[in-house]
Amino acid sequence: MWDAIVIGSGIGGLSAAAALARRGRRVLVLEQHAVAGGLTQTFRRQQWSFATGVHYIGGVAPQPGPKAQFGRLLAWLTGGALQFAPCANPYDIVQWPGFSFGIEHPESAYRLALLARFARQHAAIARWFEACEAARRNAFTLFALHGAPALLAWGLRQWRGAEAAEWAGRTLAGELARIDDPALRAVLGARWANHGAPPPQAPFVEHALVTGSYNAGAYYPVGGPARFAQTLAPAIAAGGGELRVGCDAKRILTTEGHVCGVEFEQRGKRWREASRLVISAMGVANTVACLDDEDAAGWQQTVRGLAPGLSYVSLYVGLEGDIAAAGASSANHWIYASQDIGAVWRDPAQTEAPALFVSFPSLKDPASHGAPTAEVVSVVDAAAFAPWLAMPAARRPPEYQALKEQVQQRLLAQFLRHFPALRPMLRFHELSTPVTQQRYVRSPQGAMYGIEMSAERLTSPALHVRTPLPGLLLAGQDVTSPGVEGACMGGMLAAASVEPALWPMLR
Repeated sequence: MWDAIVIGSGIGGLSAAAALARRGRRVLVLEQHAVAGGLTQTFRRQQWSFATGVHYIGGVAPQPGPKAQFGRLLAWLTGGALQFAPCANPYDIVQWPGFSFGIEHPESAYRLALLARFARQHAAIARWFEACEAARRNAFTLFALHGAPALLAWGLRQWRGAEAAEWAGRTLAGELARIDDPALRAVLGARWANHGAPPPQAPFVEHALVTGSYNAGAYYPVGGPARFAQTLAPAIAAGGGELRVGCDAKRILTTEGHVCGVEFEQRGKRWREASRLVISAMGVANTVACLDDEDAAGWQQTVRGLAPGLSYVSLYVGLEGDIAAAGASSANHWIYASQDIGAVWRDPAQTEAPALFVSFPSLKDPASHGAPTAEVVSVVDAAAFAPWLAMPAARRPPEYQALKEQVQQRLLAQFLRHFPALRPMLRFHELSTPVTQQRYVRSPQGAMYGIEMSAERLTSPALHVRTPLPGLLLAGQDVTSPGVEGACMGGMLAAASVEPALWPMLR
């Protein structure tokens, strides 16, 4: 019998497993895909290597204090094997026709640049940063309530629960409405795709937390995002654990109302492994799909009422030559058709993308020895791909391939319009859609960040680390915040719920 079974090898599952292994627990990690890592995995096409979900991360700057806590946590989990390289500064560039603004770190430099560009908005800019600081404090309270021990959670709720709930109800659009300059509003709200919800829906606390994570700099894993799994897996093995790929969880087993193991399929056969502790890092929707109807039935019903978030399409571009000399850099480009930064691509068959996120990963990784690459991402409504989301790959009809080709050509044309000097260097391109996302990482409707980001998500008791089913815990971004850091913290919360000695690391 294993001390714990973790389902899912994304950063949340790997972090939970590695942390428990560091505390002497034997952990089995089951991954349905043939490659570990979830959205930190990479894939190769000829001489090009592409990342599936990591474009930059914060919190890993080589400095003391809370702004570098994530980096210290990863160093402990991996024994210092995971290293990061700084991105350019400015690290994000927001642009629309006739306008461009670079977002710098530290926060003081970003603030000074805003004051210089928007000279008549000093009071509004001051209010914005004050609100961001207050929002971040309350975001930490909200996430602590999702994972803290019962007594501590009760104390937090009495002390700061009402204030945190009030902040959770504030939207990004509501805070932006306090600013009368439309260009300033667009700059401050432009990076909402980092948490997956447009301004009218996005909790302001989430926007402040995610964008603020880069205030001490933006970084990229040396060796590429696959290094997360490559450096966390040895820690699991060193504790007597094991990481198995190609193991598709089918049922979370229970006996007398308590979890007792996992049934999974591998190479066409059904297998069972036993444990009194199961940590699910495959998303809460996939978790309840593996339970019998009578297991925590009320909780399951609540979870099924939570909608998935927006999805996205990604264009992977292979290039040849000196792309830096042609205008590419390790900065990210947030390119909008206008100051309407909240538009979502609803009809990719007929219209151009209203927004592009452009990244050049090969320029971010000093250890990259492959050919140069670009990745172009646009947030999309998965409804356009709904007819094929539940369809096996071998049965997808020509209509799907036709739509995919249309979207691919449209995105490619938009990308080259903004980077015309790269056109002669173009050698390869491939598109992923919400259908791709659902197939490889089992994200419902291909959602970018799992459950829809909203005030309901932040305050829902159904998304706590501890579930009503004894022995079943949740990990990953559904219980905390989107992205690598949020998902990792979700895994650490689950591990700390099992091993209380880990709580001081999360203070």
